[in-house]
Amino acid sequence: MTYKTDHNFALQLDQEDSLSRFRESFHIPKHKDGTDSIYLCGNSLGLQPRQTKDFLNKELEDWANLGVEGHFHAKHPWMPYHEFLTETTAQIVGAKPHEVVIMNTLTTNLHLMMVSFYQPKGNRTKILIEGDAFPSDRYAVASQIKFHGGDPETDLITWQPRPGDHTPSFEDLEVILKNQGDEIALVMIGAVNYYTGQLFELKKIADLCHSHGIMVGYDCAHGAGNVDLQLHDSGADFAVWCTYKYMNAGPGSLGGCFVHERHADNADLPRFTGWWGHNKDTRFKMRDDFEPIRGAEGWQLSNPPILSMVAIRASLDLFAQAGFENLREKSIKMTNYLEFLLQELDGDRISIITPSDSKDRGCQLSLAVKNADKSLFDAITAKGVIADWREPDVIRIAPVPLYNNFEDCWRFVDVLKSEL
Repeated sequence: MTYKTDHNFALQLDQEDSLSRFRESFHIPKHKDGTDSIYLCGNSLGLQPRQTKDFLNKELEDWANLGVEGHFHAKHPWMPYHEFLTETTAQIVGAKPHEVVIMNTLTTNLHLMMVSFYQPKGNRTKILIEGDAFPSDRYAVASQIKFHGGDPETDLITWQPRPGDHTPSFEDLEVILKNQGDEIALVMIGAVNYYTGQLFELKKIADLCHSHGIMVGYDCAHGAGNVDLQLHDSGADFAVWCTYKYMNAGPGSLGGCFVHERHADNADLPRFTGWWGHNKDTRFKMRDDFEPIRGAEGWQLSNPPILSMVAIRASLDLFAQAGFENLREKSIKMTNYLEFLLQELDGDRISIITPSDSKDRGCQLSLAVKNADKSLFDAITAKGVIADWREPDVIRIAPVPLYNNFEDCWRFVDVLKSEL
């Protein structure tokens, strides 16, 4: 559509937005002058749904009144509690319900998946990641290589952008695999790169890797709740994500895990095990040898932390009401609008390093600041913008469709313009 730069146009877009009512379902942090902050940091920590407190209080009441009996007699019994999160989570990440489970935290799940899907043998010992992967991913894969007796200096391959580019190209990945594919055991990519906001072509990458006999996993921390991942159709062997960014489950909340159904019945896959991954029908007999639950649940270790899962359920309830397809449609429109406003700024101090095609990104736009010393970021922060600074020179901005509106985008650019 044709966008305009005036404030009234932003207000008009908000009036036409069928999802605008969901903004009232969240706590918006206040600026020191008492107005709503311009919160564009959902790619780091999602806002708290107003109903989270009520959801949590109900479980606290059941714990107080029922004690251990709450496992079976709470309004939402704790024994199967993680199952209350499965259906909506599967819809959001594009998976079948038995392919997903909420458990542990992000990097813990990544390690558990690599126990199963990184099996270096013979000449096939290496792991490939994108060049600017999130540090925790790099640390995790490097430690797995060391654990198996390898050397990250030689066994960790990085898929780098070409000189002058900000994002790596699929053609360069093809070249890497053509030359070294028989040496690579695992490709582990951040589905949406945390720094640039680039959304990778997940199915295309998985198909390419599988044609070379390579296992494929995705870190979807910046993808889950943001973009249409379609994990099942992608063919990836596994994926992991967190729930505290776009999924609004609170700081440090639990992670999610996807295991493709072709691995669902493979009890011979190596894995670290715990009793919550054991056959539910015989779990409490306590004496049986480990029998994994079919699908992703079979990778669970311990009984789930209910009070953390409550916050996930409160947020997923809003996702279900809004419909993820609707959210993605608004996200594309709102991010395109923000991009338009930024491109209308005078001067060359700000450049967008996120791909411009909506199919290649989510809601995050990463802004490279020329001659950066963080002073511009500090200045917009003082004016009520809550965003994210990443060294050496990037401000990350993420208009989240569940609670941000078009006026947030306009207000942010207006503040940015005044400080430039």
